[in-house]
Amino acid sequence: VVPSVAILAQGEQPASVVFGNRSDAMSTGVTVSDDCIQKFNDMKLKHDCKYIIYKISDDKSQIVIDEVGAKDSNYATFKEKLLGTEARYGVIDFHYETDDGRPQDKLLFVFWSSDDAGVKSKMLYAGSKDAVKRNLQGIAKELQANDASDLDEAEVTKFCKK
Repeated sequence: VVPSVAILAQGEQPASVVFGNRSDAMSTGVTVSDDCIQKFNDMKLKHDCKYIIYKISDDKSQIVIDEVGAKDSNYATFKEKLLGTEARYGVIDFHYETDDGRPQDKLLFVFWSSDDAGVKSKMLYAGSKDAVKRNLQGIAKELQANDASDLDEAEVTKFCKK
């Protein structure tokens, strides 16, 4: 058995770099920007926005913020913004009522990957999803959606009640 060795060009970094206890890159080599983490923490602690939509940058090196929904935004706007793309990650402060009528809020992570998206795009987003989730501490539920019906508010509410 011959061990495999990666030979890096001068100044090149390995695909998986660990900073403290946070691994910034997955097998795709895509890292999560600090702005993504900071904005999520502000949303979680300060409740300063309704949702955050993340995308992979054009150069495919980083996960960055695509859009932030104002505090008074609603789920319908979040859904509309996701459906206008091939693939995205989103976090929403999802509000619903429990079966016994109590108001409930959960931070919901949504991995949107349209059935119509290109194979390369789907694979890049799927391969980078864990890097995003690992860096966003405090997500209550995770939903993968591939079709508009997967994002139906009644279905999402039912999912959150589980």
